[in-house]
Amino acid sequence: MAAPRYMAVQAAALIVGAVLLLIGVLGFIPGITSDYDRLSWLGHESGARLFGLFAVSVSHNIVNLVIGALGLAMARTYAMARAYFLGSGVVYLALWAYGLIAARPWGWLPFALGVVMIILGLTLAGQHDPTKRRRRIRA
Repeated sequence: MAAPRYMAVQAAALIVGAVLLLIGVLGFIPGITSDYDRLSWLGHESGARLFGLFAVSVSHNIVNLVIGALGLAMARTYAMARAYFLGSGVVYLALWAYGLIAARPWGWLPFALGVVMIILGLTLAGQHDPTKRRRRIRA
């Protein structure tokens, strides 16, 4: 039996999903997350920092866990992987915009993730869906 073949968008969904899942888990581990005692529920103002660099909160970690798990689950098919990138990109951009409107900014990272995920969904999935049958035109 041949090994399953993944399209580029599916492989990218597996990688991005695994990385986001890992980041979500690491955000809850004291030591990896500095000032863990200052971890707040919401917002960029949380005193906790992942790797001492990125402000994290419980809500940040949960969003990363959920979107990471979705990436692993949706990488099974070409169409789902593409939908994962486009949908998750929109979610990250919406969270970034909400933070600006609510004066509780999530920082630049959700904006960057949203843009990159949408670009991945559009460029890596730019080829035709190999799972769809193509009609032959008879001359």
